[in-house]
Parts: sequence; C-alpha cells; structure tokens
Amino acid sequence: MDSRSYLERTVALLATLGRDELKSRLKDFQNAIKLDYTDDYLDQVSLDRLRHIVLAVAMTCRARN
Repeated sequence: MDSRSYLERTVALLATLGRDELKSRLKDFQNAIKLDYTDDYLDQVSLDRLRHIVLAVAMTCRARN
C-alpha cells in the first residue's frame, strides 16, 4: 500500500474512534516508539488533538519500517 492510501485509510479510521479506542491504539505503539503521555493528559486533551497525536505516531512508526 502506498503512503497516500495508508494515510487516507488511517485518517478515516481514526475519525471513527472514540477516546478509549484512540488511547488504546496509542499505547499499542509504545513498544515501537518511546512515548511519554500520562492518562491524565490523554483524558484532558481534545479528541481532535488526540487523533492528531495517534496519526503522527502511526506515520512515524510506518516511516521507520
């Protein structure tokens, strides 16, 4: 899958997820990349910001592979 297709598919998927699902996905990336987000921060940040963080981490992990 090319980068554009991956980006479009990932953005569409993230748009459907709620806070708990986004937090779970973000925590799944912790083995691949060092992250330092507390649960308190993730609970307070806007949903759009949380989606942006998860997207950035997903794209970073994809670029590393």
